[in-house]
Amino acid sequence: MIWFKRLSIGIIAALAIALSSCQVLLVKTEAAQGSQLVADVLSDPKTFNYALNSQRPNIFSLTFAGLTSVNGLTAEIEPELAESWEMSADRLHFVFTLRDNLKWSDGEPLTADDVVFTYEQIVFNPEIPSGVSDMLKIGQSGQFPQIKKLSDRQVEFTLPEPFAPFLFATAGPSDGVAIMPKHALAATIEAKGADGNPIFLSTWGTNTPPEQIVGNGPYRLSRYRPSERVVFERNPYYWRQDTDGNPQPYIDRYIWEVVESTTASLIQFRSGGTDAIGVAANEFALLKREEERGSFKIYNGGPAFGTTFISFNLNQGSRNGKPLVDPIKSGWFTQVEFRQAIAYALDRQTMLNNLFQGLGQLQHSPIDIQSPFYLSPEQGLKVYDYNPDKARELLQSSGFQYNAAGQLLDAAGNRVRFTLMTNAGNKLREGMGAQVKQDLSQIGIQVDFQPIDFSTLVEKLSVSLDWDCYLLGFTGGIEPNEGANVWLPEGNLHSFNQSAQAGQDALEGRTVYDWERQIGDLYIQAAQTYDLAQRQELYDEAQRLTQEYLPCIYLINPLSLAAVRNSVEDVQFSALKGIFWNIYEVRMSENS
Repeated sequence: MIWFKRLSIGIIAALAIALSSCQVLLVKTEAAQGSQLVADVLSDPKTFNYALNSQRPNIFSLTFAGLTSVNGLTAEIEPELAESWEMSADRLHFVFTLRDNLKWSDGEPLTADDVVFTYEQIVFNPEIPSGVSDMLKIGQSGQFPQIKKLSDRQVEFTLPEPFAPFLFATAGPSDGVAIMPKHALAATIEAKGADGNPIFLSTWGTNTPPEQIVGNGPYRLSRYRPSERVVFERNPYYWRQDTDGNPQPYIDRYIWEVVESTTASLIQFRSGGTDAIGVAANEFALLKREEERGSFKIYNGGPAFGTTFISFNLNQGSRNGKPLVDPIKSGWFTQVEFRQAIAYALDRQTMLNNLFQGLGQLQHSPIDIQSPFYLSPEQGLKVYDYNPDKARELLQSSGFQYNAAGQLLDAAGNRVRFTLMTNAGNKLREGMGAQVKQDLSQIGIQVDFQPIDFSTLVEKLSVSLDWDCYLLGFTGGIEPNEGANVWLPEGNLHSFNQSAQAGQDALEGRTVYDWERQIGDLYIQAAQTYDLAQRQELYDEAQRLTQEYLPCIYLINPLSLAAVRNSVEDVQFSALKGIFWNIYEVRMSENS
């Protein structure tokens, strides 16, 4: 998941360019030691422990791999750490054969023992709140597959029933399970801390020396300076070679510069400090004019994968006797008519035209438009076209009323007012939040818009559960079951009605709504069948329910755009997998 005063603009820009120039000098000093690629990220990594990650940016697409992977251009499942696999006729048994002579980034052998350890001791472990575990819960009982070592290079998975997304779930780290090192982590699973939880839960935090992080991806962590940069170096034990036998990846170092905002990111790229940038729609026209002079190319991958939405806290539970949500506000948020009124009050077309420069389309579904399981409005998906009169009508029919000043009050006379949060620094999201505030003021609602630090926001959404409404996004994909952790009522990204996760204080009085349970059941049923038509029907119904009950109110699906320096060669830009999904093949030109 990826969640983000004006003084004199000229002064700020000049200062930022000066600072970025200093960073360029630092980076170029390192470049003397070999080839390198420089990009930026909007916030620091939150953990170096793959199993505990639930957000982006993260280091894991560079440092870890799964048994399989997803091709960024074809969306097909391909061999990764496993060179092959076989499926039984009844589709209940999968045997994976690992590549010969695999090694970890510290030179230790990578064997079937690591695969069994990852699945049994981490992914299937109820004491570890790993987001990927929800993707492998099979059937109504939520059973996990059984896994057995057949030899040092072979493992067998036995499924309790047919499970169509199984191979996608093995495609780590971005789409499924990444394999983790038994020799480095087994002791942390067995040992317990003072709180009774495995010390694994506090292992490989961002304060861990980089040399202690053991991975199996194309790069390994080399250096980390909080709020400054993350440096990766080639993993000398990575398995890939090109057809001539040359080891991959080709680039010696991959550097992330940590920037405080999308504005700073744009300045860094324009001043030559970085080699690539994801292009927001509001930046496209400026960068397009500079494309030739700046020696870079803008890639257009079509509609971006992922969703952007606002969501209300529907959790009626309490913790230690205190309600998570103010009961007055909870009374508003849990009314479906209230959420529908909000949806009608949002002028998303103006948002698309003004903030996104028309480079995208309105979004209506949790399933990506590129997925074969997407249900379009033309096929019957409910939409909420801008209609503030309809919004007011819904509110008034539900017991809300207006005072003489046009302010919305509930039936008890309480002013309707709540806080909307998003991650500070993402200027596009901040602009979207500002428009949400403005649009809802037109129907008498006061929104207190608060862009806050991303770490603080994630803590509220996943730990304290103390929030009213947020504006963020989830990453997407071809396979809807990748969103199982969002839609299963006990999933660890089921943020609109989050259950307590492993290691957290219990909740009292949490209620799972009938429609909420039904959506979860539909995801379970869809995963149980290989028949594409039947899966389509189940996901269609799930999409109809999400649009009827609006646990998330979807906003805009922008185009997937990126700018990359001409000195970076063999880029295969993918809306599905990003700019450098094929980082092992990417080269820097000799004169770069």
